[in-house]
Amino acid sequence: MKKIILVILAAFLMTGALQAGDAFSLSGYYKSFFVGFKMPAYSSQGIDLTTPPIGAVNNRLRLKLSYAPSRSFSVKIAYDVSPRIQDALLFSESIFFENLQAGSYRFDDFAARLYPGAGEAVSSLGIFHNLDRCFVTIKTKIADIFIGRQAIAWGSSYVINPTDTIAPFTFNELDTEERRGVDAVRVRIPLGMMDELDIGYIFGENFEFANSAAYLRAKIYLLKTDIALLLMSFRENLLLGFDLSRSIGGAGFRFETAYVKPGYFNSQEKGIEKDYFRASVGLDYNFGGKVYAFIEYHFNSAGKNEPGEYLDFFQTTAFLEGAAYLMGRHYLNAGLTYQLSPLIPFTGMVIYNLSDGSFSISPNLEYNIAENIYISAGAYLGVGRRPGFLFPQDRPQPLTIFNSEFGAYPHMFFAAFRIYF
Repeated sequence: MKKIILVILAAFLMTGALQAGDAFSLSGYYKSFFVGFKMPAYSSQGIDLTTPPIGAVNNRLRLKLSYAPSRSFSVKIAYDVSPRIQDALLFSESIFFENLQAGSYRFDDFAARLYPGAGEAVSSLGIFHNLDRCFVTIKTKIADIFIGRQAIAWGSSYVINPTDTIAPFTFNELDTEERRGVDAVRVRIPLGMMDELDIGYIFGENFEFANSAAYLRAKIYLLKTDIALLLMSFRENLLLGFDLSRSIGGAGFRFETAYVKPGYFNSQEKGIEKDYFRASVGLDYNFGGKVYAFIEYHFNSAGKNEPGEYLDFFQTTAFLEGAAYLMGRHYLNAGLTYQLSPLIPFTGMVIYNLSDGSFSISPNLEYNIAENIYISAGAYLGVGRRPGFLFPQDRPQPLTIFNSEFGAYPHMFFAAFRIYF
């Protein structure tokens, strides 16, 4: 399959190179993130265990090629190269607990790391690459058809989207400009001015049904309200989704839910695990043009009420396959953007775990220093009771004991530079 992708890429580049008109275009961006992590102090048997701060410099060069010889046919490709200089720990594992496995909806792929080679140890430098888009679009009178590696995302909620299980972002993701591409065949059928039917199949590893997803999504506009209904199979689980957004008294209102039956399409696993329900409801408002704010409540029935139960959450379908990475049940989220000047926005967000009292604060300041050039700085700060360690005799590694959710997360500080071309 990799050879097929290479042939498509080479053919596209050769075709584009021969075109002299507007049918062929090249664009992209370069981003650099300077990141520092301050790990929480763990407590074990009355002794505080501290870890020195660690850091990383992550770069990303993305080239985007497109070829559109007519209104009815186009090809798009995007390719990333990402040199990373960072602590060796960051190459081997995540220092956060979420594990969304966003890259699993690809039937085949290149090895992500170019350097060092496979089987070689990584010290502080790694070079990664990603063929993130490679799809054709065919527009007909009755439907638009998308075939290949593309972005698929749903949900109108501000922080946590219950229906977005394909390639979602976590709350502390630094680069959220573009979703990771997945391999899919997608057909979008317009049913009116603002109504459509979206049907698709998303291929997992080796095209196996157990690794793949299929969906039917209908979107309608009724009584000044956008409504979306979703029926989806993902990794043999069944998801029923509902999404509603509208304006209420000048404020934006959003309500998004997902009901999941784990193992529904697997006769051996059906009924073993309880169904779970996730929902987000919120309001946003623009105060006179300079201040924008939102508030959102999120419920996750698969989450746990007590920190001592958080380890059990990591074994659930919601976490392993359903992109539900927050460990608790009840969350209150709020954020705002204040325009200090036309070129300098300040944003801030708080995610509060109502069950254990911990929360995350994320301030961010950005400056548009020139056309298509941006710099920014910010942090993700976790506040809550610190975690502990146990050292079971039957385990080679210590066992983390949660006393709160966000108190177990490291503080993350970052500065970023972006240039578009």
